[in-house]
Amino acid sequence: MALEWMPRDNEKKDHALHTDVHWGTEAPCVVYDKRPLTDPKGNVVDGLYVSWIQLNNPKQYNSYTTEMVKGVIAGFENASLDRSVVAVVFTGTGPYSFCTGGNTKEYSEFYSLRCDEYGQYMELFNHMVDAILACKKPVICRVNGMRVAGGQEIGMACDLAISSDLAIFGQAGPKHGSAPDGGSSDFLPWYLGIEDAMWNCVSCEMWSAYKMKAKTLISKVVPVLKVDGEWVRNPMIVTDKYVDNGEVVYGEYKSGPEAKEARAFVKEHQPNADFELLDKEVDKIVWTFANLFPGCLIKSIDSIRAKKKFFWDYSKNYNRHWLAANMGGEAFLGFGAFNTKRITGQDTINFLKFRQDIAECSTWDMDMFARAMGTPKE
Repeated sequence: MALEWMPRDNEKKDHALHTDVHWGTEAPCVVYDKRPLTDPKGNVVDGLYVSWIQLNNPKQYNSYTTEMVKGVIAGFENASLDRSVVAVVFTGTGPYSFCTGGNTKEYSEFYSLRCDEYGQYMELFNHMVDAILACKKPVICRVNGMRVAGGQEIGMACDLAISSDLAIFGQAGPKHGSAPDGGSSDFLPWYLGIEDAMWNCVSCEMWSAYKMKAKTLISKVVPVLKVDGEWVRNPMIVTDKYVDNGEVVYGEYKSGPEAKEARAFVKEHQPNADFELLDKEVDKIVWTFANLFPGCLIKSIDSIRAKKKFFWDYSKNYNRHWLAANMGGEAFLGFGAFNTKRITGQDTINFLKFRQDIAECSTWDMDMFARAMGTPKE
């Protein structure tokens, strides 16, 4: 070696930012583990791994608590700096939900009417999205179920999404007291046409995985119901035709008796959902990534991410101030109504009464809020 006379330090450096303090195994928590990279035949590749970051709060549809947000940040930042990690898989626990966003109970009972506290929480949330977008490894969103509200936002921060065909996608903010400013108002126009982005962002409609695949929000949809040894695609969704009477029906929900029968079928079999095909697709993508130059790969990914990041970075700091201030008004009502639906029997406020009070220039106080909220059932 021509320059062997030069002093060199060849001890490996530990670049990990976090210990395991923010991870766990008992819900609610984030589970972080490194799984061996395997080839298409299932053979383990020595020394290379795939990081799995799993939202583990199934009883609350994998909504993230404050501590879980820290766990996601720690997971992505450690995976990013781990030289043995090829890719990251971001997913949820159970057959029903990837993530439904922030923990509504925590929002309603602690953060509402504590605007500065929620502003500090939004610092963590923004850091979570930043950690996904800055990860030095490609990120796959393994959509095992509902991807709604903040779950949709952190899902869109990922690089690719492979979905169960039972999953639904959408926003909930304007219906429940917030605005989807945790990424959806920045990301949706990149994924969808501008009017689809607008309607999906504000209407709070839930769209099927097949509809989102057709509209290019996600990469692939696979069935997860295996009944009597046969794969059954989601029977609640139209998948066997594209147009009916001049209207696009592919990916839309069925109606009438057919829909009722399909819902009953899904309700019976979804608890035993089989994610074999979903995991095969994830493994296939990871194997593709593993067989590319890592530097060229992440440069290419970051070049695509930059278009999403542009508007996210432009808006994220001032959005947190509005989201914090909103906890003193509409968010107090919206999250409160959702959190008390078992008490009142309704999960939204009386929007018309609320608008009528605004039209009358009523003072925003507890009396005004009480007129819009439901009342406890007898």
